[in-house]
Amino acid sequence: MPKAVAALEKLGLWGGLQPRLAQADNVRAALLLVSRGEARLGVVYESDARSDPGVKVVGVFPADSHSKVVYPFAVTAEAKGEGTAKFLDFLKGAEARPFFEAQGFTILGPTSAQ
Repeated sequence: MPKAVAALEKLGLWGGLQPRLAQADNVRAALLLVSRGEARLGVVYESDARSDPGVKVVGVFPADSHSKVVYPFAVTAEAKGEGTAKFLDFLKGAEARPFFEAQGFTILGPTSAQ
């Protein structure tokens, strides 16, 4: 179930809103509709909203209204050379943290250089 539906259900709003919603195929499509003015409101991830200067965040779902959104990093078995591991170390390190936080991400695990 999409996070927005889960949050709206938990808040008791889904039943009344669902027939009035224009659902998009994905978050970026919803963001584009709002950015172009084709939809007055949209539900997107904070990181996506921050990427588009044409939208403004007007509300945030309570943290306990849906499961967490997690973006894990991993090195695949097919990865060749040491560049992949170095890049993963950079992403986990303190140097990359401000870039993630500037886009609205919260680092859940420890960074390698804290």
